[in-house]
Amino acid sequence: MRPLRILILGGTSEASALSAQLSGREDIAATVSLAGRTQNPVISELPTRIGGFGGVEGLRGFLRVKQIDAVIDATHPFAAQMSRRAAEACASENVALLSFTRPPWSPVGGDKWIEVVSIEAAVAALGEAPKRVLLTQGRMQLGVFSRAPQHYYVVRSIEPPEGLTDLPRHRLILARGPFDLRQEEALMREERVEILISKNSGGAATYAKIAAARHLAIPVVMLSRPELPAIERTHSLQSALTWIEAKLAPPRARESPAHRAPP
Repeated sequence: MRPLRILILGGTSEASALSAQLSGREDIAATVSLAGRTQNPVISELPTRIGGFGGVEGLRGFLRVKQIDAVIDATHPFAAQMSRRAAEACASENVALLSFTRPPWSPVGGDKWIEVVSIEAAVAALGEAPKRVLLTQGRMQLGVFSRAPQHYYVVRSIEPPEGLTDLPRHRLILARGPFDLRQEEALMREERVEILISKNSGGAATYAKIAAARHLAIPVVMLSRPELPAIERTHSLQSALTWIEAKLAPPRARESPAHRAPP
C-alpha cells in the first residue's frame, strides 16, 4: 500500500507549481532535489534535498536506495548535464522519466534576433565595435566575455556572478525578477543598452526583456537551447499530473524498484 515515490529535479517555477499540486497527497511521496547553486532558493513544501548526486552512478544509487518509481525532470532548460544524467540513470534503473519544462520563445514581428548555439558564439556576435551590452544569460560563463573587453557590460543577476572581475568595464545590478515591460524598457534606456544577450529560457516570467528589446529596436543575441536526450516531454502542468496519475496503478500491481531485475 506504499505511495508512489517521485523525485522532482527542481529549481524552476514549473517544479514549484508541480510540487504545490503534489503536496499533502497520501498516495504520493515526492521529494524535490535542488542543485544548490542559488544561495537562497525557494524551498518547496515537499521534502527537499540540496546538492549533487555524484554523477550518474550517484543518481542511480539514490534511485535504488529510495525506491523511486518515477522522476520528473523540471530543471532549467539549460541544465543539460543534469538532464542527460537523469536520462541515463533512469534508463539504467528502469525508472519512468518525464521532462516538464516551459516552451521556448519564438521570434515575432519586430524582433531582431541573432540566434547562436554557444556562449562563445554569443561573444563573437557582439562584433568588434564597442557596445553597451546587457547580460542576462545567468551567473555561469560570464568570464568568456572577457575575450571582448572593448564592450561595456551591464550585468544583471540575483547573486554576484562568477567571473565578474574578468570584465574590465562593467556594472553589476543585483535584482530578482520578475520584471515587467515598463521596468525593462526603463533599464535599457537608462543604461543606454545597444544589444541584449539572453538564453532562450522560455516562459512568461522573463519575457518582458525580450518584448522591451523589440519595442526599443535593440538586437537580441539569443542562445538556443542545448540538445537533450530523446525522452517523453511536456510543457503542461496538467499533462505532467496526468502522467503521474497513470503511474498510480493499484499498489499490488505496481512493482517495487527493490524487486526489479538488475540492469
